[in-house]
Amino acid sequence: MKEEEIAKRVERAKELFKQGFNCSQAVCAACADLYGMDEEMALRVAASFGGGIGRMRQTCGAACGMFILAGLENGSAIPGDAEGKKNNYALVQDLAAKFKDENGSLICAELLSGTRNQEPGARTNKWDDPTPAPRTEEYYKKRPCVEMVASAVRIFLEER
Repeated sequence: MKEEEIAKRVERAKELFKQGFNCSQAVCAACADLYGMDEEMALRVAASFGGGIGRMRQTCGAACGMFILAGLENGSAIPGDAEGKKNNYALVQDLAAKFKDENGSLICAELLSGTRNQEPGARTNKWDDPTPAPRTEEYYKKRPCVEMVASAVRIFLEER
């Protein structure tokens, strides 16, 4: 895919995030048309993965959106297809490694708190409130989420 097309999709993902969609939705919807999926369906499919999966601050939602796209790209729909699973898992592992190399972590809580590149489990705060934070100007200033969204779309499309 050409650089200008990648840049266009990165900007679309950032725009979706700034409209109030979660990180996973923004990544998935920005590329859904590549797989014959309309934007509304992509937004629904990815809805549960924002905020580190259901706002539990686990695996970054932007990375999860990238993994959803990996399934659309080469996920198998054949029962017992071990080779297909292997190929998909290899793609996911490659994407995850690139995301972690670029951003310092795959863990939402670490990305949000600035504790990237620490030992696993270094962040112990419990995030169990399902209420999304209000999207204010301050929200966007203090969170790296829009950059994670851009990173995930770019990494995915460069690997595609």
